[in-house]
Amino acid sequence: MEHIFQPSHSIICIVGARPNFMKIAPIMAALSQFKPALEVTLLHTGQHYDVAMNAQYFEALGISAPDMNLEVGSGTHASQTAEVMCRFEAALEGKNPSAILVVGDVNSTIACALVATKKGIPVIHVEAGLRSFDRAMPEEINRVLTDQISDLLFTTEPSGKDNLLREGIAEERIHFVGNVMIDTLRRNLARAIPTRKIVTDAGSPHFFRDDDGYAVLTMHRPSNVDDAQTLGQLIATVVTISAQIPVIFPVHPRTKSMIEKFGFGKLLESSRILLLPPMGYLEMLGLMRGAKVVLTDSGGIQEETTALGVPCITLRNNTERPITVEEGTNTVAGNDPAQILAAFNDVMATGGKRGRIPHFWDGQASHRIAGIIASQFGIARAEGS
Repeated sequence: MEHIFQPSHSIICIVGARPNFMKIAPIMAALSQFKPALEVTLLHTGQHYDVAMNAQYFEALGISAPDMNLEVGSGTHASQTAEVMCRFEAALEGKNPSAILVVGDVNSTIACALVATKKGIPVIHVEAGLRSFDRAMPEEINRVLTDQISDLLFTTEPSGKDNLLREGIAEERIHFVGNVMIDTLRRNLARAIPTRKIVTDAGSPHFFRDDDGYAVLTMHRPSNVDDAQTLGQLIATVVTISAQIPVIFPVHPRTKSMIEKFGFGKLLESSRILLLPPMGYLEMLGLMRGAKVVLTDSGGIQEETTALGVPCITLRNNTERPITVEEGTNTVAGNDPAQILAAFNDVMATGGKRGRIPHFWDGQASHRIAGIIASQFGIARAEGS
């Protein structure tokens, strides 16, 4: 394949939201093996702007402070995307990177990819080709558009290549490398914070007995939490589940706001549901590792539970990660109480799906990515690395 990059050997890696942090950490480490021939800088758009939480993730994952921070903050999808574009364009002034690397599907991903493309800078997209086929999801729009303007596309599962080929992406631009989220999980599993410590630190040491087991719940998508009827039904369903098994619920700020707005707090307080603030990466990893079942509307958690062999019930009508259903531990139940309870009762009766680890979810995806990028520059790994 002809090299698509110019020989200046520099990449700007972009992060914007916390799910990006887990993906960029192993990539930055793998790319560092090609220094000094390859210069790598990290730019944080500030899309997730909780300084304390961001610092906690960076420290836990061993990521150095970003070289640039655009400090964009929150906003509507349009205003946030536009602000990232404006600030990123300004940040590129006087710089001539050989490429930018974006991960995932957040607003920062498409915003920076658009700016780079219009300036003639090649775009590398990690986690390309994932499709829910639900255009009502903002992330789906971000995924499709980013892939269309990317020069090098790295996929996590075979369906990604199929989707990209169907959308007209040239096959030589697509590389199946595996899942960098699993690289991070494998490297940090031994450091995961035990659940007992988490609940004790939260002031609830007697929340559950060791032989009880527990479920974990995460919920943040607007389709689940912004509508009073939908959120009310989901909370009522989880309260029913908590009668059988205690539930640990790290509450997303958006979800917390809606629970308060709709007056569902008392319902939760009267149940065996432990409400926690948003968790750091190592805390969340510990909660998932020890859980009997995880209920979530997160994409990344579907992957992480599959890697951990923990049954997962996805509170969405679709998934852009079908391999977690076909080979992993995931069951898509939507937000219908009957389907959620049926999936939960199956886990309690049978232990649920255990699945298997998908191909290339082996902790080496980031090294495959770095090797392919380096080959585009025609450079070799530095001696001793």
